Amino acid sequence: MQRISCFRFLLLLATIQYVLPTIAKAADAVFSLTESDKKIIVKVGDQTFAEYVLQDPATNKSYLWPVYGPTGKLMTRSFPMKDVEGEVTDHYHHRGIWFGHEDIGGADSWAETKTFEKKGVIPPSSQERVAKLGSQKHRGIRSMTVDGQQATIVSDVDYLGPDGKKTLSEIRTLVFRVDGKTRLIDFHQDFIATEGEVTFGDKKDAGLSIRVPSTMSVDSKKGGRILNSEGLTDKDAWSKRGRWCDYSGPVDDETLGVTLLNHPSSFRHPTSWHVRTYGLFTANPFGTLDPESPNGPHTLKKDEKLSLRHRFILHDGNFTKEDIEQAYKRYVDSQ
Repeated sequence: MQRISCFRFLLLLATIQYVLPTIAKAADAVFSLTESDKKIIVKVGDQTFAEYVLQDPATNKSYLWPVYGPTGKLMTRSFPMKDVEGEVTDHYHHRGIWFGHEDIGGADSWAETKTFEKKGVIPPSSQERVAKLGSQKHRGIRSMTVDGQQATIVSDVDYLGPDGKKTLSEIRTLVFRVDGKTRLIDFHQDFIATEGEVTFGDKKDAGLSIRVPSTMSVDSKKGGRILNSEGLTDKDAWSKRGRWCDYSGPVDDETLGVTLLNHPSSFRHPTSWHVRTYGLFTANPFGTLDPESPNGPHTLKKDEKLSLRHRFILHDGNFTKEDIEQAYKRYVDSQ
């Protein structure tokens, strides 16, 4: 009788030891959303995953920053939101994760006034482009939900010309998840020509972007690497089309990376990649980057829609090309 009780005790102890880590791991993936000071804070457990800045008077667009990866490290450059010693400070308008376009109905939401300033003055050579600067205005939140182990934000964004007149609308859906050792952000956009006919111009500076940490860039010569789905690397990947592209390299004492997936239902899939060795990483289906595979302008008639579908994967240094391909298949199958 004593031997049976001892066996049961040992079995119970083993069960507890197995279940507790599982419960702890599940608890770590519990999401929360908090709206505060014109931004929404996304948390996993007690850790910040990302902050969605809805309206920042310093810029003309919404953006995600900071964004933290699976090991707790910052996965984008901090400038210009924050000055960090040792960071590269070029391209003032590169803000975390963002969308912009140099020419939607003639308005530029890619650049900002400070992009062109030289000691506080706009040089004559840049004044024409500054005159075309438009903006993205956060109009409101449609929904904020936490469903199981994911968080979803659906918002309305208005695109305005330099005169403040609305040119079109965007319904933006952001979904945050944890998948094994990776963190995922789905960035889905539906542009609707609510105000009448509007044209997306053929521009190099356009698309969904992330500015990777300065140490991760290829140009830092610390081990950064670009790889696309066609096997092209570093500068050879610029302008080429692909189902996905990956940017990886060191952040502090770890090797980390960002993969951006382009869903088959997305406009002009497979997209062209405006990905630079200095750290800009953009999916651009609008501009003709490669003359042998042109894009060209695209016009929406009144009430027509254009959809972009992308997924960011924030991963550690053990995420292989095979892992990316499997993740891509899961993304395609899930939509």
